[in-house]
Amino acid sequence: MNRLQNKIAVVTGSATGIGKATVELFSKEGATVLCADVNTEELDKTVEELNKDGGNVKPFQLDVSNEDSVTRFANQVKEEYGTIDVLFNNAGVDQEGGKVHEYPVELFDRIISVDLRGTFLTSKYLIPLMLDHGGSIINTSSMSGRAADLDRSGYNAAKGGITNFTKAMAIDYARQGIRVNSISPGTIETPLIDKLAGSKDEEMGQKFRDANKWVTPMGRLGRPDEMAKVALFLASDDSSYVTGEDITADGGIMAYTWPGKMLIDKEWKEETE
Repeated sequence: MNRLQNKIAVVTGSATGIGKATVELFSKEGATVLCADVNTEELDKTVEELNKDGGNVKPFQLDVSNEDSVTRFANQVKEEYGTIDVLFNNAGVDQEGGKVHEYPVELFDRIISVDLRGTFLTSKYLIPLMLDHGGSIINTSSMSGRAADLDRSGYNAAKGGITNFTKAMAIDYARQGIRVNSISPGTIETPLIDKLAGSKDEEMGQKFRDANKWVTPMGRLGRPDEMAKVALFLASDDSSYVTGEDITADGGIMAYTWPGKMLIDKEWKEETE
């Protein structure tokens, strides 16, 4: 406990899912958490809920893809707090778009703008608040940044960019005491998954989850709180000699080359039911 005592942490995309779970955990560990999201309705619900439980969470509306929005946010943080210790660039979007020759340009631009450009903008304008004393930056990448998915080339490009952008920042700021790492989640039970694949209560959503159960060696989807714990490790002094790394937390999916025997082994599939 208290691994982030007296720290100021910024978490983007914090209204739901991994972001919300991370805000909750960071707050329990003693941080003042600046909770930033474009969805103000969900953001206000999250902040009210966590503060009722004794958290120290402050809401900020932020569109990470918009430079003016990011600079206003950075100026407000500087004016009110003067500094930050942790930046968790978690905001992101995802959507299938078809094969590359069919892929809508506007969808590709949107995903790159929010996921990759948003990570760049928030880092660019908030890093100056860390330069005097160091800190930790965590970027949400994805296992989809390490390998590819059918019909999701825009997301693959954005997340692959984040993984390498993380390494570039780690080199840039190591001598200033700023550590930069990324997390590559697998398939996590979040509202985004409900939107992309259907909820647990929908037939397509259940089929999606069943398929992920057998293709994932651990036999289940991940939970937001499990990703939050990885973020806490990277935010805290427990990872004081870790920078430029990407931690994959996917239940073992990236550990194998292709499903192979898993496709025909009835026992393997039944073990996940």
